[in-house]
Amino acid sequence: QVQLVESGGGLVQPGGSLRLSCVVSGGIFSINTMRWYRQAPGKERELVAQITSGGSTYYSESVKGRFTISRDSAKNTVYLQMNSLEPEDTAVYYCNANLRIPPSVVVRDYWGQGTQVTVSS
Repeated sequence: QVQLVESGGGLVQPGGSLRLSCVVSGGIFSINTMRWYRQAPGKERELVAQITSGGSTYYSESVKGRFTISRDSAKNTVYLQMNSLEPEDTAVYYCNANLRIPPSVVVRDYWGQGTQVTVSS
């Protein structure tokens, strides 16, 4: 059973930093793109950042220059370094992994349970 477990959320003051981690476990699999989404109260879930298996990255305009996504493929882990945090970054952050479980050729998305990030003074 594939599981994604996020950690690193919490309460931080504006201008502060947090580092989120997401570990994928539960068997042998081939991970393609890994993504971080967030959902603020009353808003739709939005894509924050993604990183492909080749290391190509994408960031939403709202976090570009402040957040950095990275991955350690040997550890099946993706990170989100968040700097210069703003109150508008307050949300539940979700990890997403697009992966395949051999010998199947089917690729599907898996989600973590989410971790709360609150930016407030």
